[in-house]
Amino acid sequence: MLAAGTDPARARAEQARQARLVEQNTFEHVARDWHRTMLNKWQPGTAEEILRRFESDLFPAFGHLPINKVQAPDVLDAIRAIEKRGALEIANRQTANCSRVFKHAIRCGLAERNPAEFLREVLQPREKGHFAAIGADGLPEFLRALYANEACMGVSTRIAMKLMLLVFVRTSELIETPWAEIDLEKGEWIIPWKRMKRGKRRINPDKTDHHVCLSRQALGLLRDLHRHTGGGPYLFPNLRDPKRPMSNNTLLKALERMGYKGDMTGHGFRALAMSTLKEHLGYRHEVVDRQLAHAQKDKLESAYDRAKYLEERRKMMQCWADYIDRVAADAMRVSPGRADNSMA
Repeated sequence: MLAAGTDPARARAEQARQARLVEQNTFEHVARDWHRTMLNKWQPGTAEEILRRFESDLFPAFGHLPINKVQAPDVLDAIRAIEKRGALEIANRQTANCSRVFKHAIRCGLAERNPAEFLREVLQPREKGHFAAIGADGLPEFLRALYANEACMGVSTRIAMKLMLLVFVRTSELIETPWAEIDLEKGEWIIPWKRMKRGKRRINPDKTDHHVCLSRQALGLLRDLHRHTGGGPYLFPNLRDPKRPMSNNTLLKALERMGYKGDMTGHGFRALAMSTLKEHLGYRHEVVDRQLAHAQKDKLESAYDRAKYLEERRKMMQCWADYIDRVAADAMRVSPGRADNSMA
Protein backbone atom coordinates (compact mmCIF):
# COMPACT_ATOMS: atom_id res chain seq x y z
CA MET A 1 0.00 0.00 0.00
CA LEU A 2 2.91 2.32 0.81
CA ALA A 3 4.58 1.45 -2.47
CA ALA A 4 1.34 2.34 -4.24
CA GLY A 5 1.23 5.68 -2.44
CA THR A 6 -1.63 4.73 -0.08
CA ASP A 7 -1.52 5.47 3.63
CA PRO A 8 -2.58 2.20 5.39
CA ALA A 9 -3.97 4.12 8.38
CA ARG A 10 -6.17 6.24 6.15
CA ALA A 11 -7.27 3.15 4.21
CA ARG A 12 -8.37 1.46 7.42
CA ALA A 13 -10.19 4.60 8.49
CA GLU A 14 -11.99 4.76 5.15
CA GLN A 15 -13.02 1.11 5.40
CA ALA A 16 -14.37 1.73 8.89
CA ARG A 17 -16.27 4.78 7.60
CA GLN A 18 -17.81 2.79 4.77
CA ALA A 19 -18.83 0.05 7.20
CA ARG A 20 -20.51 2.65 9.42
CA LEU A 21 -22.35 4.09 6.41
CA VAL A 22 -23.65 0.64 5.50
CA GLU A 23 -24.81 0.07 9.07
CA GLN A 24 -26.43 3.50 9.33
CA ASN A 25 -28.10 3.35 5.93
CA THR A 26 -30.02 0.12 6.23
CA PHE A 27 -33.60 0.16 5.02
CA GLU A 28 -34.82 0.40 8.61
CA HIS A 29 -32.57 3.36 9.39
CA VAL A 30 -33.63 5.25 6.26
CA ALA A 31 -37.32 4.39 6.82
CA ARG A 32 -37.18 5.79 10.33
CA ASP A 33 -35.46 8.92 9.02
CA TRP A 34 -38.20 9.34 6.37
CA HIS A 35 -40.81 8.79 9.08
CA ARG A 36 -39.30 11.59 11.22
CA THR A 37 -39.38 14.03 8.29
CA MET A 38 -43.10 13.36 7.82
CA LEU A 39 -44.26 13.71 11.43
CA ASN A 40 -45.47 17.29 11.06
CA LYS A 41 -47.63 16.29 8.07
CA TRP A 42 -49.51 13.43 9.76
CA GLN A 43 -51.94 13.06 12.60
CA PRO A 44 -50.21 11.39 15.60
CA GLY A 45 -52.27 8.24 15.24
CA THR A 46 -51.44 7.97 11.53
CA ALA A 47 -47.72 8.34 12.24
CA GLU A 48 -47.87 5.67 14.94
CA GLU A 49 -49.76 3.28 12.68
CA ILE A 50 -47.34 3.66 9.76
CA LEU A 51 -44.30 2.99 11.95
CA ARG A 52 -46.01 0.05 13.64
CA ARG A 53 -46.73 -1.50 10.25
CA PHE A 54 -43.10 -1.10 9.18
CA GLU A 55 -41.94 -2.74 12.40
CA SER A 56 -44.42 -5.58 11.97
CA ASP A 57 -44.29 -6.32 8.23
CA LEU A 58 -41.14 -4.90 6.62
CA PHE A 59 -38.25 -4.46 9.08
CA PRO A 60 -38.16 -8.17 10.05
CA ALA A 61 -38.01 -9.12 6.35
CA PHE A 62 -35.33 -6.80 4.94
CA GLY A 63 -34.88 -3.91 7.35
CA HIS A 64 -31.29 -5.04 8.08
CA LEU A 65 -30.18 -4.75 4.43
CA PRO A 66 -28.37 -1.64 3.14
CA ILE A 67 -30.93 0.52 1.36
CA ASN A 68 -29.02 0.30 -1.93
CA LYS A 69 -28.89 -3.51 -1.75
CA VAL A 70 -32.62 -4.14 -1.34
CA GLN A 71 -34.04 -5.81 -4.43
CA ALA A 72 -37.61 -5.89 -5.75
CA PRO A 73 -38.03 -9.60 -4.78
CA ASP A 74 -37.11 -8.74 -1.16
CA VAL A 75 -39.95 -6.23 -1.00
CA LEU A 76 -42.40 -8.37 -2.94
CA ASP A 77 -41.88 -11.38 -0.65
CA ALA A 78 -42.80 -9.25 2.37
CA ILE A 79 -45.86 -7.84 0.59
CA ARG A 80 -46.99 -11.30 -0.50
CA ALA A 81 -46.91 -12.39 3.14
CA ILE A 82 -49.38 -9.58 3.93
CA GLU A 83 -51.61 -10.63 1.03
CA LYS A 84 -51.72 -14.19 2.36
CA ARG A 85 -53.43 -12.82 5.47
CA GLY A 86 -56.14 -11.45 3.21
CA ALA A 87 -55.17 -7.86 4.11
CA LEU A 88 -55.08 -6.55 0.54
CA GLU A 89 -55.59 -2.89 1.47
CA ILE A 90 -52.68 -3.09 3.94
CA ALA A 91 -50.47 -4.68 1.27
CA ASN A 92 -51.32 -1.84 -1.07
CA ARG A 93 -50.50 0.86 1.47
CA GLN A 94 -47.31 -0.86 2.61
CA THR A 95 -46.08 -0.99 -0.97
CA ALA A 96 -46.80 2.72 -1.42
CA ASN A 97 -45.03 3.69 1.82
CA CYS A 98 -42.09 1.45 0.98
CA SER A 99 -41.76 3.23 -2.36
CA ARG A 100 -41.74 6.58 -0.57
CA VAL A 101 -38.84 5.43 1.61
CA PHE A 102 -36.78 4.57 -1.47
CA LYS A 103 -37.59 7.96 -3.02
CA HIS A 104 -36.39 9.58 0.20
CA ALA A 105 -33.16 7.56 -0.03
CA ILE A 106 -32.63 8.68 -3.65
CA ARG A 107 -33.10 12.33 -2.70
CA CYS A 108 -30.55 11.88 0.11
CA GLY A 109 -28.03 10.27 -2.23
CA LEU A 110 -28.21 6.90 -0.48
CA ALA A 111 -29.74 4.93 -3.36
CA GLU A 112 -30.06 5.20 -7.12
CA ARG A 113 -33.26 3.25 -7.77
CA ASN A 114 -36.66 2.48 -6.32
CA PRO A 115 -37.31 -1.29 -6.39
CA ALA A 116 -40.86 -0.82 -5.04
CA GLU A 117 -41.91 1.70 -7.69
CA PHE A 118 -43.90 -0.68 -9.90
CA LEU A 119 -44.81 -3.42 -7.44
CA ARG A 120 -48.39 -2.22 -6.97
CA GLU A 121 -49.04 -3.40 -10.52
CA VAL A 122 -48.40 -7.03 -9.51
CA LEU A 123 -50.40 -7.07 -6.27
CA GLN A 124 -53.43 -9.32 -6.00
CA PRO A 125 -56.42 -7.69 -7.69
CA ARG A 126 -59.80 -7.59 -6.01
CA GLU A 127 -62.58 -9.72 -7.42
CA LYS A 128 -64.63 -7.82 -9.97
CA GLY A 129 -68.29 -7.30 -9.25
CA HIS A 130 -67.89 -6.91 -5.49
CA PHE A 131 -67.86 -3.75 -3.43
CA ALA A 132 -64.50 -2.99 -1.86
CA ALA A 133 -64.50 -4.03 1.79
CA ILE A 134 -62.05 -4.88 4.53
CA GLY A 135 -62.20 -8.19 6.36
CA ALA A 136 -62.28 -8.83 10.10
CA ASP A 137 -58.48 -8.91 10.21
CA GLY A 138 -58.41 -5.37 8.77
CA LEU A 139 -60.83 -3.96 11.36
CA PRO A 140 -58.18 -3.01 14.00
CA GLU A 141 -56.20 -0.93 11.53
CA PHE A 142 -59.38 0.63 10.15
CA LEU A 143 -60.40 1.72 13.66
CA ARG A 144 -56.94 3.16 14.32
CA ALA A 145 -57.17 5.12 11.07
CA LEU A 146 -60.67 6.32 11.98
CA TYR A 147 -59.61 7.62 15.39
CA ALA A 148 -56.43 9.15 13.95
CA ASN A 149 -58.46 11.14 11.41
CA GLU A 150 -61.39 12.19 13.60
CA ALA A 151 -59.96 15.68 14.03
CA CYS A 152 -60.15 16.17 10.25
CA MET A 153 -63.84 15.24 10.11
CA GLY A 154 -66.87 17.28 10.98
CA VAL A 155 -69.11 16.01 13.77
CA SER A 156 -71.73 14.70 11.36
CA THR A 157 -69.20 12.88 9.18
CA ARG A 158 -67.50 11.30 12.18
CA ILE A 159 -70.79 10.05 13.63
CA ALA A 160 -72.03 8.88 10.22
CA MET A 161 -68.87 6.80 9.78
CA LYS A 162 -69.30 5.17 13.18
CA LEU A 163 -73.00 4.51 12.63
CA MET A 164 -72.24 2.88 9.28
CA LEU A 165 -69.99 0.50 11.17
CA LEU A 166 -72.47 -0.13 14.00
CA VAL A 167 -75.77 -0.48 12.14
CA PHE A 168 -74.53 -1.32 8.60
CA VAL A 169 -77.61 -0.03 6.80
CA ARG A 170 -77.23 1.03 3.16
CA THR A 171 -75.50 4.39 2.74
CA SER A 172 -78.56 6.12 1.29
CA GLU A 173 -80.74 4.73 4.08
CA LEU A 174 -78.43 6.35 6.64
CA ILE A 175 -77.68 9.76 5.16
CA GLU A 176 -81.29 10.33 4.03
CA THR A 177 -82.77 9.52 7.44
CA PRO A 178 -85.13 12.17 8.85
CA TRP A 179 -85.25 12.72 12.60
CA ALA A 180 -88.92 11.75 12.44
CA GLU A 181 -87.85 8.09 12.11
CA ILE A 182 -85.82 8.14 15.33
CA ASP A 183 -87.38 7.75 18.78
CA LEU A 184 -84.57 8.61 21.19
CA GLU A 185 -86.69 7.97 24.28
CA LYS A 186 -87.64 4.44 23.25
CA GLY A 187 -84.31 3.85 21.54
CA GLU A 188 -85.98 2.84 18.28
CA TRP A 189 -85.24 3.46 14.62
CA ILE A 190 -87.74 2.10 12.12
CA ILE A 191 -87.18 2.78 8.42
CA PRO A 192 -90.45 2.89 6.43
CA TRP A 193 -90.63 0.30 3.66
CA LYS A 194 -90.93 2.97 0.99
CA ARG A 195 -87.47 4.28 1.86
CA MET A 196 -85.82 0.85 1.68
CA LYS A 197 -84.11 -0.41 -1.47
CA ARG A 198 -86.97 -2.72 -2.48
CA GLY A 199 -89.54 -0.08 -1.62
CA LYS A 200 -87.90 2.46 -3.92
CA ARG A 201 -87.95 -0.15 -6.68
CA ARG A 202 -91.60 -0.97 -5.86
CA ILE A 203 -90.83 -4.67 -5.35
CA ASN A 204 -91.77 -4.96 -1.67
CA PRO A 205 -95.20 -6.63 -1.75
CA ASP A 206 -95.29 -7.10 2.04
CA LYS A 207 -94.58 -3.40 2.67
CA THR A 208 -92.41 -4.39 5.64
CA ASP A 209 -90.74 -1.61 7.62
CA HIS A 210 -87.19 -2.27 8.78
CA HIS A 211 -86.18 -2.25 12.46
CA VAL A 212 -82.55 -1.13 12.68
CA CYS A 213 -82.13 -2.45 16.27
CA LEU A 214 -79.98 0.11 18.05
CA SER A 215 -77.21 -0.88 20.44
CA ARG A 216 -76.35 1.31 23.42
CA GLN A 217 -73.39 2.67 21.47
CA ALA A 218 -75.46 3.54 18.40
CA LEU A 219 -78.14 5.21 20.52
CA GLY A 220 -75.45 7.24 22.29
CA LEU A 221 -74.14 8.48 18.95
CA LEU A 222 -77.64 9.47 17.83
CA ARG A 223 -78.22 11.43 21.02
CA ASP A 224 -74.92 13.21 20.53
CA LEU A 225 -75.82 13.94 16.91
CA HIS A 226 -79.23 15.32 17.94
CA ARG A 227 -77.50 18.10 19.87
CA HIS A 228 -75.91 19.24 16.62
CA THR A 229 -78.50 18.59 13.90
CA GLY A 230 -81.74 17.90 15.81
CA GLY A 231 -83.16 21.29 14.85
CA GLY A 232 -83.35 20.32 11.18
CA PRO A 233 -85.22 17.65 9.22
CA TYR A 234 -82.28 15.30 8.59
CA LEU A 235 -79.78 13.50 10.80
CA PHE A 236 -77.06 14.41 8.32
CA PRO A 237 -77.94 17.68 6.57
CA ASN A 238 -76.08 18.99 3.55
CA LEU A 239 -73.75 21.82 4.63
CA ARG A 240 -74.79 24.02 1.70
CA ASP A 241 -78.51 23.29 1.91
CA PRO A 242 -79.72 21.94 5.30
CA LYS A 243 -83.05 21.03 3.70
CA ARG A 244 -81.26 18.32 1.74
CA PRO A 245 -79.34 15.32 3.13
CA MET A 246 -75.59 14.82 3.13
CA SER A 247 -73.98 13.69 -0.11
CA ASN A 248 -72.78 10.10 -0.37
CA ASN A 249 -69.49 11.56 -1.62
CA THR A 250 -68.86 12.98 1.87
CA LEU A 251 -68.30 9.52 3.33
CA LEU A 252 -66.25 8.37 0.34
CA LYS A 253 -63.95 11.38 0.72
CA ALA A 254 -63.58 10.65 4.44
CA LEU A 255 -62.57 7.07 3.61
CA GLU A 256 -60.10 8.41 1.07
CA ARG A 257 -58.50 10.71 3.65
CA MET A 258 -58.16 7.70 5.94
CA GLY A 259 -56.19 5.95 3.21
CA TYR A 260 -58.97 3.55 2.17
CA LYS A 261 -59.69 4.76 -1.35
CA GLY A 262 -60.48 1.67 -3.41
CA ASP A 263 -60.30 -0.53 -0.30
CA MET A 264 -63.55 0.36 1.49
CA THR A 265 -66.95 1.69 0.48
CA GLY A 266 -70.22 2.40 2.23
CA HIS A 267 -71.46 -1.01 1.15
CA GLY A 268 -68.25 -2.49 2.52
CA PHE A 269 -69.52 -1.95 6.08
CA ARG A 270 -72.35 -4.37 5.31
CA ALA A 271 -69.98 -6.99 3.91
CA LEU A 272 -67.68 -6.63 6.93
CA ALA A 273 -70.56 -7.07 9.39
CA MET A 274 -72.08 -9.99 7.51
CA SER A 275 -68.87 -12.02 7.37
CA THR A 276 -67.73 -11.20 10.91
CA LEU A 277 -71.10 -11.89 12.55
CA LYS A 278 -71.31 -15.30 10.88
CA GLU A 279 -67.70 -16.44 10.98
CA HIS A 280 -66.38 -14.88 14.18
CA LEU A 281 -69.44 -14.31 16.38
CA GLY A 282 -71.37 -17.39 15.30
CA TYR A 283 -74.73 -15.87 14.36
CA ARG A 284 -77.12 -17.71 12.09
CA HIS A 285 -77.42 -16.70 8.46
CA GLU A 286 -81.16 -16.00 8.77
CA VAL A 287 -80.69 -13.49 11.60
CA VAL A 288 -77.82 -11.66 9.92
CA ASP A 289 -79.56 -11.66 6.56
CA ARG A 290 -82.72 -10.09 7.99
CA GLN A 291 -80.77 -7.40 9.77
CA LEU A 292 -79.23 -6.57 6.40
CA ALA A 293 -82.83 -6.19 5.10
CA HIS A 294 -82.30 -8.70 2.31
CA ALA A 295 -85.36 -9.95 0.50
CA GLN A 296 -87.16 -12.89 2.12
CA LYS A 297 -87.89 -16.01 0.07
CA ASP A 298 -91.56 -16.28 0.87
CA LYS A 299 -94.36 -14.84 2.99
CA LEU A 300 -94.14 -17.63 5.57
CA GLU A 301 -90.47 -16.92 6.17
CA SER A 302 -91.20 -13.20 6.35
CA ALA A 303 -93.92 -13.78 8.99
CA TYR A 304 -91.62 -16.01 11.05
CA ASP A 305 -88.96 -13.32 10.72
CA ARG A 306 -91.22 -10.71 12.33
CA ALA A 307 -92.35 -13.10 15.05
CA LYS A 308 -89.00 -14.50 16.11
CA TYR A 309 -85.91 -12.84 14.68
CA LEU A 310 -86.40 -9.33 16.02
CA GLU A 311 -85.33 -10.17 19.59
CA GLU A 312 -82.36 -12.18 18.30
CA ARG A 313 -81.36 -9.26 16.12
CA ARG A 314 -81.43 -6.87 19.07
CA LYS A 315 -79.07 -9.13 20.99
CA MET A 316 -76.86 -9.58 17.94
CA MET A 317 -76.54 -5.84 17.33
CA GLN A 318 -75.50 -5.22 20.93
CA CYS A 319 -73.00 -8.08 20.67
CA TRP A 320 -71.65 -6.55 17.45
CA ALA A 321 -71.19 -3.11 19.04
CA ASP A 322 -69.45 -4.65 22.07
CA TYR A 323 -67.19 -6.64 19.75
CA ILE A 324 -66.15 -3.46 17.92
CA ASP A 325 -65.38 -1.76 21.24
CA ARG A 326 -63.18 -4.70 22.26
CA VAL A 327 -61.31 -4.64 18.96
CA ALA A 328 -60.87 -0.87 19.27
CA ALA A 329 -59.54 -1.19 22.81
CA ASP A 330 -57.01 -3.82 21.75
CA ALA A 331 -56.05 -1.82 18.68
CA MET A 332 -55.45 1.38 20.63
CA ARG A 333 -53.76 -0.47 23.54
CA VAL A 334 -56.00 1.24 26.08
CA SER A 335 -58.65 0.10 28.54
CA PRO A 336 -62.09 -0.62 27.03
CA GLY A 337 -63.46 1.96 29.46
CA ARG A 338 -61.70 4.80 27.73
CA ALA A 339 -64.24 7.10 26.09
CA ASP A 340 -61.99 7.95 23.12
CA ASN A 341 -61.84 4.36 21.89
CA SER A 342 -65.54 3.58 22.32
CA MET A 343 -67.89 3.76 19.36
CA ALA A 344 -70.24 5.75 21.55
